[in-house]
Amino acid sequence: MAELTTEKYPRTHHFPFSEGATNDDRINSQWQSILQHELVVTEKLDGENTCIKSNGVYARSHGAVNRNPWARPIWDIWERIGHSLGDLHIFGENMYAIHSIEYENMSQYFYVFGMRDGQTWLSWDEIADYAQVLELVLVPVIAKGYFDEKKLKMEIEQQQRNGSQLGGTSEGVVCRTAASFSNDDFPNSVLKYVRKNHVQTDEHWTRNWKKATLQNG
Repeated sequence: MAELTTEKYPRTHHFPFSEGATNDDRINSQWQSILQHELVVTEKLDGENTCIKSNGVYARSHGAVNRNPWARPIWDIWERIGHSLGDLHIFGENMYAIHSIEYENMSQYFYVFGMRDGQTWLSWDEIADYAQVLELVLVPVIAKGYFDEKKLKMEIEQQQRNGSQLGGTSEGVVCRTAASFSNDDFPNSVLKYVRKNHVQTDEHWTRNWKKATLQNG
């Protein structure tokens, strides 16, 4: 079995112009290299980074299975698809509990943003195909294609002005290469922009968390 340090979701580096980056965050100063590739720009949702794999449901650290009460709906998904995953790890945002943004138009509690098979992160098209077969929903896609620096920054600024496609404030965006890439290439293949004054949850939140409401719920 792979060590836990390689199992967990890697830290995503910020763009240098990410307004919500703090002193503890990692910044990719050579970020323009990502512009050589076709990109997928997706919405960064304000939830809990969660992984579904064959042996259970995990939060970001993968130190132990996630038995927190707000993980219940993700275990329901695992009961349905876990036996079929093999070495595939499915990463997404668990939106069952409200963090700092209360979304108004959510249709699901789990939104997929990545899949990894061994040490390879699948292409976006492969992720979309798997999601369709497994009846899972992807995070909102803002744009896909080739960008220069000016165009990409304009896309991000426009997204922040428009707000979340799920209703409410936009937490930010995640840009990744559309093609597959190795786990070693993750820091240069996935970058994020986070809104200014982004609020991190703390221990107080875990004692007073509230269930999010679905659009048709």
